[in-house]
Amino acid sequence: MRRTPHPRLGTLCALAAACLLLAGCHHRHKVYEPPPPPPPAATTPHKHHAPPPETSSSPTAPEPAAVGGKPLSVEYGVSSWYGPPYDKHPGANGEIYDQNAMTAAHRTLPLGTIVRVTNTATGQSAVVKITDRGPFVHGRVLDLSLAAAKATGVYRAGLARVKIEVFTLPPTGYSAGKWCVQIGAFTDEANAIALKADLLRRYPTAQVIEFPGPTGYWVRIKTAQADRTWMTQLAGAIKPSEPAAEAWLLRLD
Repeated sequence: MRRTPHPRLGTLCALAAACLLLAGCHHRHKVYEPPPPPPPAATTPHKHHAPPPETSSSPTAPEPAAVGGKPLSVEYGVSSWYGPPYDKHPGANGEIYDQNAMTAAHRTLPLGTIVRVTNTATGQSAVVKITDRGPFVHGRVLDLSLAAAKATGVYRAGLARVKIEVFTLPPTGYSAGKWCVQIGAFTDEANAIALKADLLRRYPTAQVIEFPGPTGYWVRIKTAQADRTWMTQLAGAIKPSEPAAEAWLLRLD
């Protein structure tokens, strides 16, 4: 039985088409009738500035005592680790990243979440706080700090399959959240700039920024009242033609 398409799918398809055209060849534009614009965004960061943190959390290390009983949620996936050149630079939570602290980066868990990470191959585990966003590499779900990687046996291997158990959430919990779609990384800065310009022309009330990221040039799309469901559909619809570029669902808080 055929199902009636969701009214937002037309918008998603049109936006995906625009991204496909511009990511592959930013010199040519096809003219078409754009769909209605999304809700207005509150602010527009300056060009080339890294996106400002949405919130700030305590820099203190998580206490093992906070981990106990049944976890709130469990996730399995591949973890990597990150140190230099990120050490001593601001993380997504607004604090300076310390590679020797017990922390980790995750794309969708709320900042400040306390999790236990277990290396499924060795059984080694560590309690860490989510303070940053990433990894932005296909097939990976978690980036451990250098200290956490050593504690879990991920450091020498570089990659390991892990079990991620959530035990403590910040006051906001899983609910609501500020979401966006991040597209990265373009090897050619001109392609990222062209994509930003075209999206702003077609959706003038959206917040679209481009900025240099660790692996290339990134584009971020945000709307004032975009929930996770809408942004998940948007991320799935955008298929950049540049091999290094990929759309990621990202929680900002």
